[in-house]
Amino acid sequence: MNMKFQNFRKSAELLGAICGGLLISLPAIPQVLAQESIPKINPCPRIFYEEPHNNQVVVPQGCPPNALTQRLAAQGLLPVAATPSQEQTGLGVGGESPESSARPPRPAPGEAVSTDQPSLLQPRQAPNATIALTDGKVNVRLVNDTAAKVTFQVIGDTAPRSLQGKSDVILQGLRTPITVTFEREDGGQLIVTPQASSEPGSLEVTFNEATNAAQGRSAMRIERNGSVFLN
Repeated sequence: MNMKFQNFRKSAELLGAICGGLLISLPAIPQVLAQESIPKINPCPRIFYEEPHNNQVVVPQGCPPNALTQRLAAQGLLPVAATPSQEQTGLGVGGESPESSARPPRPAPGEAVSTDQPSLLQPRQAPNATIALTDGKVNVRLVNDTAAKVTFQVIGDTAPRSLQGKSDVILQGLRTPITVTFEREDGGQLIVTPQASSEPGSLEVTFNEATNAAQGRSAMRIERNGSVFLN
């Protein structure tokens, strides 16, 4: 009788240990599945390279440059691009793998291959204005004296914003160096006039309508020493 009771007890303990192990391991399975199902966020989405963003938005550092990023970098209005991260390199533009990204055409047999590359180091122009910064920061007042809406963006700080005609806005506490881009909604050109304010660390930038493309400006760069450059 005692032998049967002991066998029954051992069987019950063994069954309890097996059931307990299953209960402990079950919660871990959904967690693993959930982690595997979380999609990776592409840091270089395809929309950066499609119009109108291709010519209006600067891509994050490490992403392949779009048209606006290349133009501002060639003019010395952007810092040197950082080396792409492993994640950016793996995803590529628009989530594509590097192997599927577009490659430059190969030269035909016998065709000379040019190794010349456009230099990003161009002679520095004289500043359009100079201001005294406060702790490396600047307040910028944008004044739109035109009748058209102007789209502006502080690169790396704000998303594109709109400034209605005959209105103004103040951007406070911008840490230099900074690049600000602007564009008329109707496609016209802008005359941009930067002027140091009487208040230290403040700059007033006025937009007026330009009569020809040579007068037009689309970007402003403020350096750490307070120099202001237009392009």
